[in-house]
Formats: sequence, structure tokens, C-alpha cells
Amino acid sequence: MSQDLSGKVAAITGAASGIGLECARCLLSAGARVVLIDRAEEALTRICAELGPQAIPLVVDLVDPASVSRMMPKILERAGGLDIFHANAGSYIGGEVIHGDPDAWDRMLSLNINAVFRSVHAVLPHMVERKTGDIIVTSSVAGLIPVVWEPIYTASKHAVQAFVHTVRRQVAKHGLRVGAVAPGPVATALISDWPKEKLDEAVMAGGLIEPIEVAAAVLFMLTRPRNVTIRDLVILPQSADI
Repeated sequence: MSQDLSGKVAAITGAASGIGLECARCLLSAGARVVLIDRAEEALTRICAELGPQAIPLVVDLVDPASVSRMMPKILERAGGLDIFHANAGSYIGGEVIHGDPDAWDRMLSLNINAVFRSVHAVLPHMVERKTGDIIVTSSVAGLIPVVWEPIYTASKHAVQAFVHTVRRQVAKHGLRVGAVAPGPVATALISDWPKEKLDEAVMAGGLIEPIEVAAAVLFMLTRPRNVTIRDLVILPQSADI
């Protein structure tokens, strides 16, 4: 029997666009209240006004430890509790290492790894105390299969996978579920730095999936009966040769 999300409170990082925004829409449609977390205040305000009163904007800079430390108290203040946390925010850098910018790598790694670790750490005490909760992390197929074109991004998602699997085993005894959704290439702004010929080739070959398809997968994970944990859910375009 599926888990009913009516009346649940969810919080999603990176929710002002892309996968995060589509996940917010899906959870709202399923009856949840959703705290949309992003650093883009203007976009959050506009989006939440469009989504309605069950959508709650919360401005957090996930690469600022002080801002992350204020996140959970603000969620509790505005929503009264937290049942679902989706650590979705992330960034992307591809290309050959020899031509890479280590400073840009540091910024990406801070968001893709440290921000995930810190934000999950911030919500765990509340969920452990309540003996229930769901944590979903947006990973990537690159976290499971090294992608030659994107070595630094691949490394960041391997770190995420290791974190998800170890934390899941630590907190299962408290009634918490932790899992990763691992999409292949998604048609979002994150892949805007792909070479034009690579992007055009992927579009022509049907090699991209849409954010709504990832959101549907996340909804599936969250609505499984409480005795079922979806550890990893890989979402690939039909033409993917992986």
C-alpha cells in the first residue's frame, strides 16, 4: 500500500528551477506542504506565489555554513515540522582536467558535497527524535558509472553515493529512509556548458530526460510503504548506452 503524502511537510533545496522545482510541484499535487529552499530570493517569491499557500519560500545559501545552520529552525518556524528532506541543489562542471579551473571545482564540490552533508546533518536530529522521515539526495548516474567527460563532477557524485549508503544504514534503526535518485543527463541549465555539438547530438538522439520525469521517480520513492526503501533509483533516457 502506497504511503499517503497528504499533510506531510517536505523541504527541497535548489527548488527555484529544474529538478527541484518539478519535485516541489509533484509533492504539492500529492497533498504535501513544501518548503522551497534556494538562494534566489526573487525567483522563490515569484514561484511560491504561483504555486499557492502550501508552497513556502526559504532563502538559504547552502555554501554558507551559518546560513545552513539557520535552515532547520526556519523550516520548523514556518512549517511546524519536517517529514521529507530532498537535498537536490548541485552544480555541474565537465571537460578535461588539464583544461580545468581548480577554483571552479572547489565551488562545485562545496555545493555538491559539503552542502549535502551539512544540510542532511541539520535535519537529522528532528527526524531521529520523531522516529520517522525520508531523505532523498539528487545524485547522478555519474555517481555509479565514471563518466570520462566529467571527472570532477563524477567524483562529487561518487562521494554523494558513499554518504547516502552509509547514512542510510546508520539511521535505519530510527525509522528513517535515505535514498538517492540518480538521473542521466537532464535538460536543465546545469548542462549549459556542454559543447554545442554534444548538446545538439544529445537532443537529436533523445539522450536527455526532462525534470518532471525525475520528479515522478522521487514521488515513487517517497510513496513506497514504510517497510520499503528505494536505495538508488537510476533514471536514464531510452537511448542511453550505459
